Amino acid sequence: MQTSNLAFQPPAEEAAPYLLPDGSTLFAGRADRFAALAGGHSLGDWLAFLGRLSRAQHDALQALPELPLPDAARLAQAKTHAMPPLDASAPPAAWRDALRRIAGQLAADAPAAARRALEALAASDDAWLDRLAAGLLAGEAPAEDAAELPFVAAALQVVFTQLAGRLDASALQPLDAAGVCPCCGSAPVASIVRIGSAIANLRYLHCSLCNTEWNVPRAVCTACGGDKDVALHEIEGGGQPVRAETCDSCQSYLKIVYQDKDPQVDPVADDLATLALDLLVDEAGYQRSGPNLLLIGAQGE
Repeated sequence: MQTSNLAFQPPAEEAAPYLLPDGSTLFAGRADRFAALAGGHSLGDWLAFLGRLSRAQHDALQALPELPLPDAARLAQAKTHAMPPLDASAPPAAWRDALRRIAGQLAADAPAAARRALEALAASDDAWLDRLAAGLLAGEAPAEDAAELPFVAAALQVVFTQLAGRLDASALQPLDAAGVCPCCGSAPVASIVRIGSAIANLRYLHCSLCNTEWNVPRAVCTACGGDKDVALHEIEGGGQPVRAETCDSCQSYLKIVYQDKDPQVDPVADDLATLALDLLVDEAGYQRSGPNLLLIGAQGE
């Protein structure tokens, strides 16, 4: 494992503070990235299946009706109290429709264990689905439901991505809680250093739930905000578009992906294709600060 120390760098003065997700392309692009990463990978079959899951997410989002956005009172309350405008603890009921559509699309071509979970979800009542969603969003989902959780998460991502993509970015603001999504209050899955004329070399955290991105300084811990003990780690050989950013102050880490090394990187897909890097920093004593929801419940598979 190679390590390079980082010096603190202030954020760009004219950074675009928030990047809202484009639901017409986000999951389709992620599906393509999973498919590209699967070729020749030791986890190729799993990554290819996640690509099909992402494609099903795209199809489910396109089939969704336009969901109601927060009303003026909710937006005003969020602005006054530095709260996210979307309430991740109260997903719209349409998430269940998205889940059943995803399950129906994937079940026939899924591995045996996933197929059983998908069939159970498709046949389940609303009450059980809502319990699964509530547990997952609260970080308290029971272990016996582990097989179902990635698909529940996938459906929740669909509805919250549609909502986030239709918000006015001016409704967003930094929250009192550091390192969480200003749109829905969820933890980030990774950060990404973007390319492009307006955002070149700017770093954005990428929300694990609604896929919103928000600008953060380079070389600052995204969990505790410290800048004294931050370092980058990568697999021997270097040159890869994914590194792990660790902080000795809070003993946390989160992946960071670089578009200048590969313009097609995706924070969710590239995170899951580099689990070997997680193992290295885990063994070094660091704890991951944000989840990848498509891996929730799947660690033991």
